Amino acid sequence: MIATVKNLIVMPGLFILVPAIAAAGVTGFAVAGQRKGELIDKKKKRMPFIGANGILVLLPAAIYLDHLAAGGNFDTVFYLVQALELIAGSVNLTLMSLNIRDGLKMSGRLRRLNQTVA
Repeated sequence: MIATVKNLIVMPGLFILVPAIAAAGVTGFAVAGQRKGELIDKKKKRMPFIGANGILVLLPAAIYLDHLAAGGNFDTVFYLVQALELIAGSVNLTLMSLNIRDGLKMSGRLRRLNQTVA
């Protein structure tokens, strides 16, 4: 069952997720355009780390874990790489959530949500 999940993460998961994240980054930079400000600066600083983390840690980890799982190698290395993948994924999820929050603030939608609750 673990091998099946790991394989599904690689195929078709990565072929859907990687272009989706890249598209989000490209559209984010395009929408930002020439805008200036603290929120834009924060978002722009986070994006290279998100991309590097994805390409240098998450992508190879997913492929390697799929390879190990396909061979039934659920040893210490498997669990160490799995832990690294979970940590890197949590970092990326946190950074992407911060970018979404800042994007909502910039659009004024977050303010409106907060005002309706209050």
